[in-house]
Amino acid sequence: MPNNTPRISIVVLNWNRAKDTLECMASLEKLDKRNYKLSVNLVDNGSTANSVEIFKRYKTHNFKIQLIINKENLGYAAGNNIGMRKAINDGSDFVMVLNNDTFVHPQLISGLLKTFNEYPNAGVVSPKIYFAKGFEFHKDRYSKNELGKVIWFAGGDIDWNNVYGTNHGVDEIDHGQFDKIREVDFVTGACLMARSKTLEEVGMFDERYFSYFEDTDLSQRMKNRGLKVLYSPYGVIWHKVAQTSKIGGELNDYFLTRNRILFGMRYAPLRSKIALIRESLRLMTAGRKWQKAGVRDFYLGRFGKGSWE
Repeated sequence: MPNNTPRISIVVLNWNRAKDTLECMASLEKLDKRNYKLSVNLVDNGSTANSVEIFKRYKTHNFKIQLIINKENLGYAAGNNIGMRKAINDGSDFVMVLNNDTFVHPQLISGLLKTFNEYPNAGVVSPKIYFAKGFEFHKDRYSKNELGKVIWFAGGDIDWNNVYGTNHGVDEIDHGQFDKIREVDFVTGACLMARSKTLEEVGMFDERYFSYFEDTDLSQRMKNRGLKVLYSPYGVIWHKVAQTSKIGGELNDYFLTRNRILFGMRYAPLRSKIALIRESLRLMTAGRKWQKAGVRDFYLGRFGKGSWE
């Protein structure tokens, strides 16, 4: 390859889901790597299962794998930061964060590199993301031929009045309506890509979040630096949604409650901040157990893992 060939590092974080991770890695084996040099930083985030031993036996000749072993679960933000920091220190030009419960299209990275070439002021980019077959929110809504083409993410939109983020296009069947690059409010940590020099300037994930809202926070910091946050249809992945944490569970209650307040108090308009404070006081009396804990920990400044068991 010529000396100006971009070096790409993908960070894949595992926590007790070695099977998903191996399926993700198998899809990376099929990436079209003609125009870039690829390496993978596989980070095990304190798994209590035998993930590390499985990964030590994993062999590939298509790209370099570096196995990074964390002794404890540092959370999504810090766990990925370790992999990103390693990538930057090793001289990667671009860093991609990729959930281990995904599999990718062979042209994923080529497509996102094309996006960065077209938008030199892009700070961070996420691709088009479909539900993996069988992981749709509404499993009986779609025909057999539509499975694998149901949108999970085509850019993120924020309702600043209520400080809620939503995935653009979620549950829609893809008929080409999401085939244009668009500037969005946030990208998703399920798959995002940034230049290493941009991450050095703006910073990586804020580890106070531990899990949830760290990607939205990173997006806002990019915007505050005058950089574009983009959705690009040039890249495609499939996502087995909600594998590590079940939607509506206690983990969601705690981190979404605490981190939404943290994010809102940092970026939302004053009126929305006041509404968040009022809502938090209501949750302290009428919320579920872990919603109450999330509110309490926000006001006590307990971030990172906080009170989570």
